[in-house]
Amino acid sequence: MNERQQEITVYWRPGCGFCMALERQLADSDLTIQYRNIWEDQDAAEFVRSHANGNEVVPTVQVGEMVMVNPTAGDVLSLAHQSDS
Repeated sequence: MNERQQEITVYWRPGCGFCMALERQLADSDLTIQYRNIWEDQDAAEFVRSHANGNEVVPTVQVGEMVMVNPTAGDVLSLAHQSDS
């Protein structure tokens, strides 16, 4: 892995099954991930709405400058490792 990993942020909310599944699937990766709860962080909620047509669709994931709405773990890992090279 590159010494300087792209920043990865997962925007989530309590009770979201898709969020919990993504977190579980990424837990074994070598990635450093920041998690932001959109119900407790207004800036995070605004960020998600700005990328999901005004909706609070989670998980929304930012890898560097790229943003994905409801991605698979494979999508996140692929983009994260793509940006390592």
